[in-house]
Amino acid sequence: MTVLIGAFFLLREHWGHVAGFWPYLLLLVCPVMHLFHGHGGHGAHGAHGTGNGPAPNREA
Repeated sequence: MTVLIGAFFLLREHWGHVAGFWPYLLLLVCPVMHLFHGHGGHGAHGAHGTGNGPAPNREA
């Protein structure tokens, strides 16, 4: 809780400097979100090829 209070006062005093970085932080969020959510979220790496796509052709 002390860290949050300290961060609040630090940002309040230096907001003029921090506000200039918002466009860059928003652009940085895009690739970060792609890294963490680009493959379907939790557990998607082990689920490749488990019936999520079209049924295979089983003609004899």
